[in-house]
Amino acid sequence: VQLQASGGGLVQTGGSLRLSCAFSGGTFSDYDMAWFRQAPGKEREYVARVNVYGNNQYYARFAEGRFTISRDNAKNTVYLQMGNVTPEDTAVYYCAAGLHWSSPTASARGYQYWGQGTLVTVSS
Repeated sequence: VQLQASGGGLVQTGGSLRLSCAFSGGTFSDYDMAWFRQAPGKEREYVARVNVYGNNQYYARFAEGRFTISRDNAKNTVYLQMGNVTPEDTAVYYCAAGLHWSSPTASARGYQYWGQGTLVTVSS
């Protein structure tokens, strides 16, 4: 399985950005998908996850109401729509895939595959 994240860049405070993560080398619909992030000097933290069907989404508190995770099983892609961003959202964002039967949650240990990360920088 390979994951390729894209869509990062420079955005102003209050702006929006959509991240994408392309999945290949496996059966996309076998995996719950998640986004994590790691800010400079900080540990990696959970952002959001979506189940294999795309009908259940779960968010970290800081993401609730501002970010939306979704997936397109026909395109083998998961998205993270980010809105009303602040400088505190500056980080490398990683997508991750966890087998649905293993019930991955907000812990990074539940995900078997990781993308390379895409950098989001929010200017004040």
